[in-house]
Amino acid sequence: MQVKNFMEDLVWEKVDEVIDCQKNLCRCEHCRYDVVALALNFLPPRYVVSHQGEMFTKVKELEQQFNIDILSAITNAAIIVSGKPRHEQGEKRIEPHQSTEDAY
Repeated sequence: MQVKNFMEDLVWEKVDEVIDCQKNLCRCEHCRYDVVALALNFLPPRYVVSHQGEMFTKVKELEQQFNIDILSAITNAAIIVSGKPRHEQGEKRIEPHQSTEDAY
């Protein structure tokens, strides 16, 4: 048995959709992880232990406000990360119009 924050899965499912709408946000792995981590800090955790708990959270996901809250948290996190990206010196920045395959 293990404890899992199901909210993390939900944020990862939606992060690329939101990032694709942000014009000034780098698409590198570091920036994507920063957006996810910050968004998760804005959202309440949804810890599950059993399959039944996971199913309850999936049903909750069908509620419009639940999805709006997730998308809003990811959008706010993306805006913050785009304003202060934490790239290492020399780390390649991936431009919004550039895919990750093109950057490397």
